[in-house]
Amino acid sequence: MASGVSDGIEPVLAALSTMQANVDRSQKSEAHEYLEKFQKSPEAWAKTHSLLSSPKTTSEAKLFAATTLKGKITYDLDQLPRESLTSLRDSLLTLLVSFREGPRPIRTQLYVCLANLAIQMLEWKNVLGQVGSTLGNSAGDCILEFLTILPEEVTEGRKINLTEEELTTRTKDLLEDNAAQVLALLIQYARSSPTAASNPRLFECISSWLREIPATDVVNSFLFDALINALSDEYSFDAAVDCLCTILRDTREVDESVGTIRAIYPRIVSLQPKIAQFAQSEDLEIYKGLTRIFAEAGEAWVVMIARFPADFRSLVESILECCGRDRDRDAISLTFLFWYEFKQIITLEKYKEARDQYTEIFNRLVDIMIKHLEYPNPDSVDESDLFDGDREQEEKFREFRHQMGDVLKDCCEVITVTECLGKAFTLIQKWISTYGSQATSTSVPHWQELEAPLFSMRAMGRMVSPEESVVLRQVIPLVVQIPGHGKLRFQAIMALARYTDWTAQHPEFLQPQLNFVIAGFSHSSKEVVRAAALAFKFFGTDCRNLLQSHVTELHPFYESVLDSLPPVSQEEVTEGVACIISAQDLGKIYDTFKMYCDPVIKRMMTRANEAKSAQDDSTRLAVADYLQLLTVFVQNIQPYVSPQQENPAVKYCQEILPVLSAIAENFTSSIPILERVCRCWRYMVLSYRTAILPLLPTLAQQLASGFENSRQGCFLWATDSVLREFAEGAEFVDAATSQAIYNFFEQQALAFLRIMNDLPPEDLPDVIEDFFRLLIDALIYYHQQLLLSPVCQHILSASLSALTLQQEPPLIATLHYLRDFLSYGTDHPNSSNLDGHDSQPPHNPPQMQLAVKQMVVSQGEPLVQRIMTGMMFSFPRDCLQDASGVLLVLFELMPQETAVWVKGTIGMLPTGSIRAGEVDRLMNAVDMKVQGGDLRKVRVLLQDFTTSYRRRNVAPREGLGRLEATRFRFDG
Repeated sequence: MASGVSDGIEPVLAALSTMQANVDRSQKSEAHEYLEKFQKSPEAWAKTHSLLSSPKTTSEAKLFAATTLKGKITYDLDQLPRESLTSLRDSLLTLLVSFREGPRPIRTQLYVCLANLAIQMLEWKNVLGQVGSTLGNSAGDCILEFLTILPEEVTEGRKINLTEEELTTRTKDLLEDNAAQVLALLIQYARSSPTAASNPRLFECISSWLREIPATDVVNSFLFDALINALSDEYSFDAAVDCLCTILRDTREVDESVGTIRAIYPRIVSLQPKIAQFAQSEDLEIYKGLTRIFAEAGEAWVVMIARFPADFRSLVESILECCGRDRDRDAISLTFLFWYEFKQIITLEKYKEARDQYTEIFNRLVDIMIKHLEYPNPDSVDESDLFDGDREQEEKFREFRHQMGDVLKDCCEVITVTECLGKAFTLIQKWISTYGSQATSTSVPHWQELEAPLFSMRAMGRMVSPEESVVLRQVIPLVVQIPGHGKLRFQAIMALARYTDWTAQHPEFLQPQLNFVIAGFSHSSKEVVRAAALAFKFFGTDCRNLLQSHVTELHPFYESVLDSLPPVSQEEVTEGVACIISAQDLGKIYDTFKMYCDPVIKRMMTRANEAKSAQDDSTRLAVADYLQLLTVFVQNIQPYVSPQQENPAVKYCQEILPVLSAIAENFTSSIPILERVCRCWRYMVLSYRTAILPLLPTLAQQLASGFENSRQGCFLWATDSVLREFAEGAEFVDAATSQAIYNFFEQQALAFLRIMNDLPPEDLPDVIEDFFRLLIDALIYYHQQLLLSPVCQHILSASLSALTLQQEPPLIATLHYLRDFLSYGTDHPNSSNLDGHDSQPPHNPPQMQLAVKQMVVSQGEPLVQRIMTGMMFSFPRDCLQDASGVLLVLFELMPQETAVWVKGTIGMLPTGSIRAGEVDRLMNAVDMKVQGGDLRKVRVLLQDFTTSYRRRNVAPREGLGRLEATRFRFDG
């Protein structure tokens, strides 16, 4: 490994040069492919050393070489003879001496190389001693860096191909057995000079070793004095903060750390005077670091604070002071988790004394939070740009306000909602008495001081009981008199929207609020209009019974505003009126439903006629938006009707069904329209359940022909609702209807299989997802018919084709179906209601188990190939658990056969991509677990193998051809 050979590095240098040059994409792609292959090749061992040793190589090339060497040691160490590892270690140590002065990125990569080699080189015992003696006493920073990296790499040891036992042993050798020696070494280094005692790398190293060195040992040593002193040194401040916070987190088990906490606490509290000092200096990063220390201490010791409120009050006051002095509002968010956890514990009855003692703190916290909610005062008179054009800062502020709203909710739980709302009410009163007379239609002085308490009211709305009888009676009349300033009117309307359930219990306050909200639809600000639409939805939803008599007079309002609103607001207003319609007497529902919906249908048909000849998509999207409004009506108008009575909502749906069918037939290529039509049909079924039976023949025919003509998955999605509502055994559904529904499902399945035969799965990801989700329900409700049907075998073949996809949603749906399907070959299928008796364990008839096993016998091998190949190469990470679950069920069904299929699949992998003896070790372990009946361990073995293989072979290599999937074929 120490050879000075430089032959053969020219192509590597040329490829690296191409990657950095201004050349066309094809050349860069070719260079990238070459470098990827180079990194995995055995030749890379010698060539990376040549690149690192050559004085003519650029720093960029050397960094690439060091990174490549790290990957080789992590994943490809088996490419070297075991006896050459000593030579590799010595060459790494030589390189580290060469790069002792830098560049640091290269040196860091070499330390990672050495650490990973140390983990795998089990025979190397005196690791720390040899590294230290090689680098020398003068290389303090270098030794600290290696010591910092070593625990991090050992902790990530799962990516290295060691057994659990080997990794555990090596962790003990490298870390546990060296912890005392490292602590002594760090203390000795820190005492060597003032510069060493404030070296940031010292504190980084302490942080890294705190996994092994008890925090108590650090706190009781000279290192803790050095750490506290480093907080006064700007150069070491950040590293010292990180280290101190790591120590604090190590004391979270307070009962085991009482002595350590008592030692740390006075040192933390002694930092309190620095809060004002750093706040005045406007050094933001240092102020944030200080806030972080106090907040982390509070989070770690929250139980102690609750137990001993007087002893730890100074810490809580320090956290509160950090919140109050944070003028730029950049550090305060670091305290939010503390306030939440503190609230969680002191609201317990056993800590009532602490809650009483900290009431005053939470009162001040409410005042601070409301003050921080204020918008900034702009330097110019242009109030439309409060952040000087910085949209990112504006969005950050908006998000930040909602986080502060959560803190206000926490305060409500500690000091009561009435107390917190009272503070907002007082501020609103104060503004009205001070500035109310100065407000005009064009100017509102100091509006920020009014908008903030309005926002706080909105934020606390969820915490207020409908029975609250003190503050809201006084504040609501003030809110509906808020001036027309855009941000004030927006916040006032949004605040009222939070209290609609309270208004439903206090009808005398409804009319002024409703008038105020409706007036918002005429406001010049689009934000205010959108707020009014959202508020109207909540008033309609929560106050529907109070507004029942207003349904006729609200219709002209609905008609007048509908076309001027954006689609989302249209839906919100529609939901409001739909809820009011749903509150009508049964005899009036049909007429009011028709009164509101007929104009929407008329608009939709007008736009549909225009869309036939339109060149752009805007007209078709308008049709889809009107369809969505119809769906909103259907979702919300669900009258209770006995089975013997005609459902008035279904009566109206029967009238509009031909219109929806015509739309679907005329726009077979418009996905938005088809999806909205199917959504409307689906909710007709879900909303009216078996009452929709008179419409079912027409609806099923439209779903079948629509899917056949458009090949869109939304028709399968709508089919699923029919399947579930009219399944065998459902209430008010006879056997003939249920069988007809299954025949309809099988018709849809055959249509899908024909589509899969015509098109590759890459063209059908959404359809595949919807189909396999439909199948999951079909297995639940019609398992006997489906599993014994000839179509099931073809569905299994189609699933193999679907597994070649790389998109997560269709893969997840397919894998879930396969797990459920295979479970019917066992005594415990994935069904909670197989026999219709939830209290009894499901019974799976032998003929169904046999049918599944026969299908597995014929297609089990390609199924294992597809699953294993996906896990090793193509499946997204979130699919791996479900994929291994499929293998687990296969092993439960046919353990011996599945083991053979797994071994055969591994044998088809590209030559050289598996370590010598790896397959034999895996299969021996699998056989042992199978024979012992420990099948879940088999799943773990296969997950570990495929994960390890994937890490070593991120992209498929040459020679994958024999594992390529065959194209799905269906001639039914």
